[in-house]
Parts: sequence; C-alpha cells; structure tokens
Amino acid sequence: METKGSYGEQVSIRPECLCARKDWAEPNADEVRAALKMANWSGEELSRRIGVDSRTVRRWTLGEKPINYASWCVLCVQAGLGEIWMFAPLAGEAPK
Repeated sequence: METKGSYGEQVSIRPECLCARKDWAEPNADEVRAALKMANWSGEELSRRIGVDSRTVRRWTLGEKPINYASWCVLCVQAGLGEIWMFAPLAGEAPK
C-alpha cells in the first residue's frame, strides 16, 4: 500500500503486513517508520501509548528487532490503516 507520509513523501507498506495474525507478515523497519509517519507519531509517542521502552521502538525502526503484532495493530489503527486483526488476505494472495 502506497500512501503519503506526513511530509508528502511516498511510503509503502506491503499488503501482507495488514492482515489478521494468522496471515500476517512482520513489517520491516521501513514499514514501521512509514506507519509512524502516517500516524504522525514519534517513536517516543508510540512507546508511551503502548507502554514499552523507547529503545524498543528505536530497535523496531532500525530493524534490530521485529515489532510484535499487538503493537503493530495499535500503530496501524492510529495510522488510519484499519483494524488489521479483522482483515483477510487480499484477493490473489496465497495465505500462509
């Protein structure tokens, strides 16, 4: 999914990152950063909202550690990507 970030740049999040848990692919660091931009949240804001250390969010945005599904769901809702835990894979995509 391509959309505009907060400064008008193109950001891209793979459709398989926007699915219910059983079909979900972990987003990469670029996708986490893109969702943060779409949400207009800093890493610090996300860490406060979900109750994790800001270093954890920094590791997600640097690709040092994958973001967990629950945290990704919160970020997706704030970014306007929807309640992804309810989404089936898009047509034409093979389920895992």
